[in-house]
Amino acid sequence: MNPGLDAGIDVIAGVLMVLGALMSLGAAIGLLRFPDLLTRMHAATKPQVLGSLLLLTALGLELRSWALVPLLVVAWIFQLLTVPVSAHMVGRAGYRTKHVDKAALTVDELDEVVARVERTDEAG
Repeated sequence: MNPGLDAGIDVIAGVLMVLGALMSLGAAIGLLRFPDLLTRMHAATKPQVLGSLLLLTALGLELRSWALVPLLVVAWIFQLLTVPVSAHMVGRAGYRTKHVDKAALTVDELDEVVARVERTDEAG
């Protein structure tokens, strides 16, 4: 392969790795600095998914193997599918255990559902 092309791919992979690491660092800082459950969840999920995409792309470029691409795509799709679901579950659990500041919510669609379930539990 062309040495100039190899150097260019290495630079692109390095930039992607640094950007992915910065996104992960931003997620970690957000987890430490943000005040409540919902903002911490946002900080943990949004930049982490993009950061993992950047890191997996850098890995694919650096290893230069087409056989590795499907595995990297599956890893990223797994992240895309599991991170929002786990964040949703943490948010619901936090809401039900009263760890969510309701004053910070613009719309509280879950309040009516939880009240209905509690009434059903008391009656049954």
